Amino acid sequence: MKKFSILSLAILCTFCSTPIKKSMLVSGKVEGLRKGKLYLQKMEDSLIISIDSITINGQDSFQLGDNINSPEFYLLGLSVDDSIYEKIAFFGEKGEIKINTLLRTFGSSAKIEGSKNQDLWDEYQSIMRKFNNQNLDNYKNYVNDQDSLSVEQRNKRLEEDNQKLLKRKYLYALNFAMNNSDKEIAAYIGTYEVNDAVPLLLDSLYNKLSPEVKSSKYGQMLMDQLNQ
Repeated sequence: MKKFSILSLAILCTFCSTPIKKSMLVSGKVEGLRKGKLYLQKMEDSLIISIDSITINGQDSFQLGDNINSPEFYLLGLSVDDSIYEKIAFFGEKGEIKINTLLRTFGSSAKIEGSKNQDLWDEYQSIMRKFNNQNLDNYKNYVNDQDSLSVEQRNKRLEEDNQKLLKRKYLYALNFAMNNSDKEIAAYIGTYEVNDAVPLLLDSLYNKLSPEVKSSKYGQMLMDQLNQ
């Protein structure tokens, strides 16, 4: 009886020490990082909260996790000596997400794999950067034409050019969301990227979302926005 009790206790302790498996595992390496802390974070009611963390002391690899109901944006935060703090934003979803980056270019050199929504977000962002560059070109033209056009003429052209660009940007965002209506990024774009678009267009986007996306976090947020 005594042997049985000791054996049972050993088995119980082993079971209790086994980490609870999360539905989303975030793993990877930060090359060059020898000492610091990494945080898995997300937004809750306009506040950034930490879900998980790991202290780095010698190793450059990490594993973090969370139980996620539907795909949403997360942050991988880094602090070193309590003086440096950077973040990598990524679209998290169930399964394993791999994030590999460099310490010296933590945010800009991050490579993220394992999330279909993240792949689409990268594609979307690459086009948005082109629109932003065009916006800068409009202001450069405004400055360069100061010798040939009056202030009123330049102001009028700048306003017209920016309005055309904004319209193109919104149409692209809405078309991108429509073409990927079976992914949560579509609802995210409707909620945050074009939330001040014509309500009829947002309503059309919502109606095209798949049932799974409609029930997701961003799908419900888009519905609430339309019902306001």
